[in-house]
Amino acid sequence: MTDLLLIALLALLGAVTAGLLGALALRLLRHRPLVVSLTVVAAVAVTAMLAGTLAVAWAMFLSPHDLTVVTTVVAMAAVVSLATAMLLGRWVAARSRDLTMAARDFGEGGTFAAPEGQSTAELDALTRELAATSAKLESSRERERALERSRRELVAWISHDLRTPLTGLRAMSEALEDGLAQDSGRYLRQIRREVERMNDMVGDLFELSRIHAGSLTLAPTRVSAHDLVGDALAGAHPLAREHGVRLIGDRVDAVPVEVDSKEMSRVLGNLLINAIRRTPADGTVAVAAQSSSDGLVLSVTDGCGGIPEEDLARVFDTGWRGSPARTPPAGAGLGLAIVRGIVEAHSGRADVRNVAGGCCFEVTLPAARG
Repeated sequence: MTDLLLIALLALLGAVTAGLLGALALRLLRHRPLVVSLTVVAAVAVTAMLAGTLAVAWAMFLSPHDLTVVTTVVAMAAVVSLATAMLLGRWVAARSRDLTMAARDFGEGGTFAAPEGQSTAELDALTRELAATSAKLESSRERERALERSRRELVAWISHDLRTPLTGLRAMSEALEDGLAQDSGRYLRQIRREVERMNDMVGDLFELSRIHAGSLTLAPTRVSAHDLVGDALAGAHPLAREHGVRLIGDRVDAVPVEVDSKEMSRVLGNLLINAIRRTPADGTVAVAAQSSSDGLVLSVTDGCGGIPEEDLARVFDTGWRGSPARTPPAGAGLGLAIVRGIVEAHSGRADVRNVAGGCCFEVTLPAARG
């Protein structure tokens, strides 16, 4: 038992010495390629075995021949181990270089293409994460490009929409100033209409800027969906009569909801104005409010004839109008963007889908608590 303990102690001392030297080497070479570190690890394992074996052999006073045999066997094992470590290190290093090149292309604005061939589980996990990140970034780039297109369109359209009434206002004011206006009352009424239109446009721009800046402050109160729809219908009736459109609001559940009444009235008002202007005379615009598993669903269905499928995803984008027209009643393309911003501020969502003869805008709001 004493001899066995002595042998174990000698082997441990030799292995510990080799391990400490290997740890020091790894620390000094930590910035070197992976193949160097793997070679050091293999060398440590073989050296620890060789040191322990030699220490035990000297303690047991083996013959020179036996000691040579043991040393030769350990040396052959060391050669094979080092060769295997180097091959493994070169393979892992090659896969790491391929992954680095793919990530470099991805970082320069391209898409991530995973290197071909097998790899370690860790590198495969890293490859999957890079591929998922690449997909998310590509989606973000596409949204950014769409927003930039919308911004450019909005600037162009707003510039046109402001320039047109300003030109008319200047012409009418000059006519009034020169005494050339035969019907000054008509000119004044037209000036007032243009000023009101510009005021509405500036108000929409201000509201949209608050939404985009995240400074829209809500004051939610508990109200009934019946009251929200009733107020919106009452405000839209004059415009509906002017366009010869019939309003229907007979499918309204008296469901309570916690919203900012002023902002939500603006949402329904924008949806109704948009629907009335797009619905031909003698058409119908229907408003409904029904409870669902997601909360309260407010819907406005018009008779516009439907929206092209390729435009459905852009309906709520800033500056989208649905037609290239830049004159009234086309508007500045801000109403539906404001709708989405206000609804999302209420933790809801706004959707649109085509129905027979028109389209249906739906606003889903969380149900009132309690």
